Formats: sequence, structure tokens, C-alpha cells
Amino acid sequence: METFNNRTKVVKDDLVKKIKSGSKVSIAAACFSIYAYQALKDELESCEEFRFIFTSPAFVAEKTQKERREFYIPRLNREKSLYGTEFEVRLRNELKQKAVAKECVDWIRQKASFRTNTTREGMNNFLVVENSEDTYVYTPLDSFTAVDIGCERGNKISNMVTRAENPASMEYIDLFDTVWNDAEKLADVTNDVIDMIGAVYQENSPELIYFMTLYNIFSEFLDDISEDVLPNEATGFKDSAIWNKLYNFQKDAALGIINKLEQYNGCILADSVGLETMNKSL
Repeated sequence: METFNNRTKVVKDDLVKKIKSGSKVSIAAACFSIYAYQALKDELESCEEFRFIFTSPAFVAEKTQKERREFYIPRLNREKSLYGTEFEVRLRNELKQKAVAKECVDWIRQKASFRTNTTREGMNNFLVVENSEDTYVYTPLDSFTAVDIGCERGNKISNMVTRAENPASMEYIDLFDTVWNDAEKLADVTNDVIDMIGAVYQENSPELIYFMTLYNIFSEFLDDISEDVLPNEATGFKDSAIWNKLYNFQKDAALGIINKLEQYNGCILADSVGLETMNKSL
């Protein structure tokens, strides 16, 4: 057994020694980053197989109680971490993201498979390297990112990881295999991962970038919209003379105002052209 503090003694350096030609790598973690792939590119290119389980739902619909959200990485963040987390800014600033993403996609198509946990059941986070002579497990490994393997500093006070060998490591690979083959708990998302990483190096129209920006800003807000928070039409406000004189974009703004007034007992409308008159009317 060996311990890594990921400061003076890092996991990445040990993985370089343990992942060899023909190795099988299996990871159960919250996130995957192309920069972790970049750090271990030569080793991962030479391995025989790479399997990854997102331990919390990714690329699938997820409805989680608001009061629980502070205790885990939101689904959108888990997915966006594919092309770099907030703690891998230095790597992103090197402007190699497109090249790294393309190499990673090519590698995934040849060697890697991704599946996601579709349940609310938790799972241990760990990395297993299977070799002919021994099997090694690194735990805990919260995410497969440059931070978690010790290449970058994150926001943790400590980032200790322990490596164990046989027979302890066999318990982890047995667990991984059992979960990996459970179709009721996991769904294959390899193509989703390829599509999302591939989008990094594709040329996109300005219009698409604009819509993607809007989606990323408002997606979680839209997920929260339900009939419970929509204005009650039974009050008859849609039958009023003022309502019928509004343009569609003004009606959308009015619905938003009513919603905020009912939820928070107050609202500020940041006026744009055509909304100021409506705001005074309301």
C-alpha cells in the first residue's frame, strides 16, 4: 500500500509507471476531463481498454431535490468538465483545447467506453489498473481530472489518495464489473461524450454560439419551471384589455414578473425597448 499527497508525491507519476501496454483501466468517478487524458496520453493510448462510470447521472434527465443540490456536482457541471474544469484554467489558457479534444475523441473511438449511473444510489469513486502481474486500485479518486491526479492544484485543503494491490484491489474490480454489467443501473453514454468533446473543435456559426450561451445561462432555471410556479390563469389576467394589447415578448416578460412577485414578493424588470411602457401599465 502507498499513499500520495498530490503535492510532493502525485498519482499521475505512479500511473505512468503502472499503466502499460495491454493494461485495462477502469474508473468510477464524478467527472472526466480531457486534460487528465492529456496528462496520461501515452499510457492511455497504449492500454488495451478504458472503462469509465459516471457515478452520478450524466447525459440523462435528472431531477434532484433543491435542498440536496449543494452536496454534489450539478449534472451540467459534470458534463461540461469533459473539456476542462474551473481548476484547469491554466491548461485551457494554453489554447491547446481543440487539439487535445480531437486527440481524445480519436482515442475514445478506439479504446474507451463510458456509462452513467441512472439511479440515485451512490457509488465509491476509484481507479483500477489491471496488469498481468498485479492489479492496482487508487482511492478515493473523486474525479478523473488534472487536479485529482495531482497535475494541478484545486480548492481542496488535502488531496490524499491511497494505492492498494492484490488482494484488496480485486474487491474493487469485482465491484466495478458487477455494476458495469447491470443494465438497470447504467446507461451507455459513449456517443454523448464523443459529441460533447467533439463540439470543442468544430467550427460553429455565431447563431449557434448565441443559442448555446443562452442555454448554459438559463438551463437550470428552465429545469425548475413547472405548473406549480407558473402564474394561475384562473385569475383571468389573460382576459384583460391590457394583456391583449401586448406583443408576445411583452407577454413573456409579464409572466416572468408575475412569477417573481408570487415567489419572492418583489421583482425588478431590466427594461428593454418596448417593455418600459408595459411595466408602467402593469
